[in-house]
Amino acid sequence: MAAEEVSRPNQPVPNVSEADVARLVQRDFAPGEVGAALALLQEYGPKSWHHEVARVRVAALKLASGNFEELRRAVRIADRDYRDVLAAAEYPVHIRQISPTEKNDLKQKLAINSDWHQYREWFERE
Repeated sequence: MAAEEVSRPNQPVPNVSEADVARLVQRDFAPGEVGAALALLQEYGPKSWHHEVARVRVAALKLASGNFEELRRAVRIADRDYRDVLAAAEYPVHIRQISPTEKNDLKQKLAINSDWHQYREWFERE
């Protein structure tokens, strides 16, 4: 399944599945690391405060860029507050360039479009 936009005000939200998680692990990690990466990702999800499990796992994979230690770091961050991982992976330009009081609609739209474009490019890469 390709990343799809879910309708929310202003920012697209990826709609991903556990099948996407498995595909991305296979794509981004060496064959000898795939099992360990999948096991590590399973650490996010079983606790009552874990939300949007597949989406957070995909975000952790994006932040890790195929590096097992970075994946471990992202999973730890998600365990504390999953929104930190989602924001960093899905909205990197927006969180760096747009303040909560930003009034410039064009600047916001450009950041949102840039973030969505780079996310989809990463997600759909072979």
